[in-house]
Amino acid sequence: MQTTIHPTAIVDESAIIGSGVSIGPYTVVGPKVEIGDGCEIASHVVLNGPTTLGKNNRIYQFATVGQDTPDKKYKGEDTTLVIGDNNVIREGVTIHRGTVQDRGETTIGNDNLIMAYAHVGHDSVIHNNTILVNNVALAGHVEVRDWAILSGFSLVHQYCTIGEHAFTGMGAAIGKDVPAYVMVAGNPAEAKTINAEGLRRRGFSRDEIALINKAYKIVYRRGLTMHEALEALLELREQSPVIQPWIDSLKSSTRGIVR
Repeated sequence: MQTTIHPTAIVDESAIIGSGVSIGPYTVVGPKVEIGDGCEIASHVVLNGPTTLGKNNRIYQFATVGQDTPDKKYKGEDTTLVIGDNNVIREGVTIHRGTVQDRGETTIGNDNLIMAYAHVGHDSVIHNNTILVNNVALAGHVEVRDWAILSGFSLVHQYCTIGEHAFTGMGAAIGKDVPAYVMVAGNPAEAKTINAEGLRRRGFSRDEIALINKAYKIVYRRGLTMHEALEALLELREQSPVIQPWIDSLKSSTRGIVR
């Protein structure tokens, strides 16, 4: 595979460029940037380091990836951004590196779609197969787990976690953790139901979805304390491992869950 770099692009001599990479006009690739094989970088993109991109990522025009954070605690330390494989980063997206006060690294996994003008704040972790729709904003220290979908203009407060297969409605303002499978909407966000349609599309069986819905009612409809709900979910887990992400969501929550 041949690498092509447009003559108007500015690529620092210390940058590491893999095979089959395409870098478009007027793009800037700074020092301490590594671009994996098969990546397509469009025109007018800014890549700052230390940043590592895996293979076959596609970054569209006017995105700024690997910029240092505006967090006032940041004093120019060599924090990092690590991006996996097969991600699509659309127009105008901004992704900031970490801070030494937390992980020191912002991490994005594989097969994610980050749509136009979304923002990923410092020290955030995006796992795999997620979708961040246009203008989603993740504050620093946010975690988004596998297969979650955040609809347009969703806002996520610092240190919040969005669980596996969760779904946020358009314009949701999220100030607490969203458990796995849960659909939330509103400002402030409230739990509405489970993401049943998303689960069907991903191959969950009718029985598994029914069990997940039963777990939702345990947490949200029976008036139980968190301890009591966990005890009930542990019993329910004996019927299927699909309940484990529910349990993990509740056990790992530090901000409380969206109600």
